[in-house]
Amino acid sequence: MDKNNIKTSCLINNYNYAEFLSEAIDSALNQTVKFDEIIIVDDASTDNSAEVITRFTQLANVKPIFKEKNEGQLSSFNEGFLAATGDIIFFLDADDIYEPQYLETTLNFYKRRRECDFTFCAYKKFGAVEETFQADAVDVDLGYSVIRTLYCGEWIGSITSTLSIRREIVKKFLPIPNIEDWRVRADDCLIWGSSLVGAKKFYMSKPLVMYRIHKTNQYHNKKFLDIDNNYEYKRFWKRNSLFNYIMQKNNFSLPLLLAFTSINELKTIPCPKFEDFISYLKIIFLFEHNFFWKVKGIILLFSYFLEILIAGKLKTL
Repeated sequence: MDKNNIKTSCLINNYNYAEFLSEAIDSALNQTVKFDEIIIVDDASTDNSAEVITRFTQLANVKPIFKEKNEGQLSSFNEGFLAATGDIIFFLDADDIYEPQYLETTLNFYKRRRECDFTFCAYKKFGAVEETFQADAVDVDLGYSVIRTLYCGEWIGSITSTLSIRREIVKKFLPIPNIEDWRVRADDCLIWGSSLVGAKKFYMSKPLVMYRIHKTNQYHNKKFLDIDNNYEYKRFWKRNSLFNYIMQKNNFSLPLLLAFTSINELKTIPCPKFEDFISYLKIIFLFEHNFFWKVKGIILLFSYFLEILIAGKLKTL
């Protein structure tokens, strides 16, 4: 396959997953279209992860990074991205596995949809749980999501190993300095960050990633909730700090006519869902300070809803 000179980087983040790590690396190596580079960031593991990684270092496209201090997942994303040279960055947790056609399928998608900045795909759970997770049965153009992320904190994406992002987008928010806030669930930074800096997002309906469910899986088992009952409250303030950092880094200011901008953002979704209209209605009603534009925005929103409904473009489940 001709990749049209698109260079690809796979970032594998690992901490004490030696028992799974070789499978993750093999899945990245054994793609039908090869990654230009596979960067493995070991976050100062205390098991034999370093030994596992060393077995692969003779391969030209494998680049290991052995951190001296354990600092968490966001720190590994930072280190990996700074070492990466790819035009598209792919993220893989060390306990997950790519299907062999993952890279080829995703690159073909980027080739067909030149405006695509960010993709996430359906996935299969395996291990302690066996099931397929699909957010939708077909591929979906999700448009832009700056406003709905900024005002509602909407999380438009999926687990780390399903994500790929254009380098020009990632460099607008990585590296992020507040690494202690995101020792776990740093995929929040990738998902929220991409939205805030203006990524056009797409969902791919084909399950191309194997998401391993096991006893030490932080996200699936919600272990952080057991440790800290105030986790979600603290996460809210961490999110605010993250948003402030990204906005300052990109000299981003709040829109003067929020209602007008909100409707224009909604129109970037070719086939919006009813829930999308509700999200923007809430934003206009709650956050538009200009009374004239609040009323006009709500009227325009309902008008657009009827237009989409009559045209048969309203997406239903």
